[in-house]
Amino acid sequence: MAGAERGLLHHVELWVPDLARAEREWGWLLDRLGYALYQEWPEGRSWRLGATYLVVERSSALTVGDHDRLRPGLNHLAFYAGTRTDVDALAVDGPAHGWTLLFADRHPYAGGPGHYAAYLANSDAFEAELVAGQG
Repeated sequence: MAGAERGLLHHVELWVPDLARAEREWGWLLDRLGYALYQEWPEGRSWRLGATYLVVERSSALTVGDHDRLRPGLNHLAFYAGTRTDVDALAVDGPAHGWTLLFADRHPYAGGPGHYAAYLANSDAFEAELVAGQG
């Protein structure tokens, strides 16, 4: 993309076992965060915000096995989610869209006393950290 800043994240691609489920879960979350559907093809979808996009794909090269955020590899994706009120709304609405609140006993300060965030996991065990900005 012309004018993109050097070092800015270009895209993230997540391989998923069930594209329809991933499209529902990630589509809901990304839509709430301001992303727009960007690309669609039989095996995948992507959503874009600015110069960055996120892909979910059911690749024919996918090997057997479930994603495990506790194994080497991707642990989670962290997004600025707006205000504390926005973060709280995502945490409340998430379960209706396939997401489970992690660390509920420490929510919204599971990341420490000065870090207001919701940690959600979807049906495929991908974790999204939703961080409140200032205000």
